[in-house]
Amino acid sequence: MKDPIARERTHVVTPTRGTPSRASRFEWRVVDIPRDVSRADARSLLTEQAEYGQWELARSQLFLGGARRVWLRRRVTRVPRTDAA
Repeated sequence: MKDPIARERTHVVTPTRGTPSRASRFEWRVVDIPRDVSRADARSLLTEQAEYGQWELARSQLFLGGARRVWLRRRVTRVPRTDAA
């Protein structure tokens, strides 16, 4: 069994890549998963992101060495102000 600290180092989450435009309807997150992470662990990581963070899989890329990069997106909800400011 892996130690809990090793699980935290298994992937890298980049909250934003570039600057999103104001008119963008989606918020993006890029997750880099190293090659030593099993497919089942990667699936459980992405399932947690989708279930609890309302993220959906937009794109995945498998590199030659076995590393994976995954783009997740979620719809941005803009709530109009209700006060008369």
